[in-house]
Amino acid sequence: MLFYRIDDWSDAYTNGGNIPRGEAWPEVWVEPARLYRERMIEAGRARLDLSYGANPRNRFDLFLPQGTPKGLVVYVHGGYWQALDKSYWSHLANGSIEHGFAVAMPSYTLCPDARVGDIVQEVAAAISDAAGEIDGPIHLTGHSAGGHLVTRMVAETSPLPNDVRSRVRTVVSISGVHDLRPLVNTNLNAKLRLDDEEAAQESPVLMRPGRDTRLFCWVGANERSEFVRQNTLMASVWLGLGAETGAYAEPDKHHFTIVDGLADPHHPLVKTLLS
Repeated sequence: MLFYRIDDWSDAYTNGGNIPRGEAWPEVWVEPARLYRERMIEAGRARLDLSYGANPRNRFDLFLPQGTPKGLVVYVHGGYWQALDKSYWSHLANGSIEHGFAVAMPSYTLCPDARVGDIVQEVAAAISDAAGEIDGPIHLTGHSAGGHLVTRMVAETSPLPNDVRSRVRTVVSISGVHDLRPLVNTNLNAKLRLDDEEAAQESPVLMRPGRDTRLFCWVGANERSEFVRQNTLMASVWLGLGAETGAYAEPDKHHFTIVDGLADPHHPLVKTLLS
């Protein structure tokens, strides 16, 4: 029998340093995102920097399809709750836009200027404001820390108002970190400032799913083993608590390329999100 133990938790959650040419990200996303925004602005289908709160980063971009939207998709970015913003991901709206959905992409206050629990509340406010702009069903997706944040929105203790929560159909967490307790032991915690109590309080895997929750957990098969484990763990736990769940490890994808499918209207990731 073989036993496995993690001795270096920081390495277990380090992505760029464990991916060949990993230093190329996040800059790889900058130009495609910029070009997509310009195209949508020229078409009159982009509303940028809409305010949803008082803090400087409380802004979201809203991209519109041709014609009346079928509903709303919200994409929440990652960066371990302490890096990046909405501008890196604009092109990932394309897959949902081509299916007739509007797409909102919020920024939020980063750690250490906010705690993880504060960010949860900000994301709920962003989703609520975007929902006020677009009628119809709501589909949520997020990457890495964003996967945690969108999953948190459909837990039994969701911070979303009831009228907004009732419109949420499908949530797709992409490479989500759903159990925050291991992060207490990483160098990431210098900015996250998590203690054991807060890490447990904000871990969806330790919560019950809300009513009518439909959650799909999607990860790259070539990711760090902790992300693959967390992906399966989240889907498995909530399945046992009555939610409709699924889990998939996409072949030949790592932590950064796993989001690429969102830009392709024919990709199974988009089809799962909009199902």
